[in-house]
Amino acid sequence: MGQDIKVFRRALPLASRLAVTSIGLLIGTGFLSRTRAQAADLPPADPRSIITLQDENASISTASLTDRYYVNGLRLGYTSPTDITPGWMQRLGHAIWGAGRQRFAIDIAQSMFTPGDTSVAPPAPYDRPYAGLLQATATLIQDSRTTRDILSFSLGVMGPGSGAGDLQDGFHNVIGQGHDAGWHDQLPNQAVGEVMAQRTWRLPLARLAGMQVDVLPAATIAAGNVRSYGQASALFRIGQGLESDFGVARIQPGITGADAYMPSRPLVWYVFGGGDGQMVANDITLDPGGAPYLSHVSMINEVGEVELGAALIWHGVRISYTQVFQAREFHGQTGGMHQFGSLVAGVRF
Repeated sequence: MGQDIKVFRRALPLASRLAVTSIGLLIGTGFLSRTRAQAADLPPADPRSIITLQDENASISTASLTDRYYVNGLRLGYTSPTDITPGWMQRLGHAIWGAGRQRFAIDIAQSMFTPGDTSVAPPAPYDRPYAGLLQATATLIQDSRTTRDILSFSLGVMGPGSGAGDLQDGFHNVIGQGHDAGWHDQLPNQAVGEVMAQRTWRLPLARLAGMQVDVLPAATIAAGNVRSYGQASALFRIGQGLESDFGVARIQPGITGADAYMPSRPLVWYVFGGGDGQMVANDITLDPGGAPYLSHVSMINEVGEVELGAALIWHGVRISYTQVFQAREFHGQTGGMHQFGSLVAGVRF
């Protein structure tokens, strides 16, 4: 296991260079330019809405240090039917990408972060600070038969106003677990915002014994005071009905196919595995500025992840589980590769 971690860490600079290269290719091939799709390239219209509930938690881990760092994420989302997107979103999407089948989505998400040692307050100077994020996001999703483009705008708050500390303390009361010591030293309230754009390609690779194999390469760019980064990723899938979606959802950052899906057969299933490389310019949960006990936290700009999981769509319900293995985000981070699980349920109606 230790050798695997060393190999993965050595691969991070390459993964980050891949992120930059892929994002440049993405821009150069039309992600930020007008491209006109033919009507035959558009997927069928979908009259259904989708409600999504997601929980990500770091207690599901084989690492030596669990329930730390990125501890938990909760998200509730709504995705519209196709072709009812607000006019300004339609015009923006068509101006950027040309023709495509559009939806809009809105969601609210909360994320909580703690140091590795939660028994001391304030956190040790080389440890991650306590932080909570609460964000509302509006997203435009535009699909062709082989691509998905996403443009999202997020606004929210970091700090006690996020409710992250109160939620963790309340949950620990319910399960009879002690409180983390330092939530009263969490990062102070601050308004946050972020803009994120992503393109995912769906590329069929093979058919094996009635099953499909494909790969979902993607490039992502994001800017804001929450996090500014570039990311390149690839996800391999094997199963049946792969044209039903562009992969499962994750709370950003990370590999995400968004919440929209339309089953192509009565039972859709697949297993998947892949990874991403990120180049991170800023991360407010690690270095917000103005907090003296953060002066020794040194963020790592090159971050990578590996993930494995499975998804099932049946009777309009999509359920997926993803296990994520994440490289260190700051110098001095202990416990090996950080791990967390992501469980998502979506319902069409």
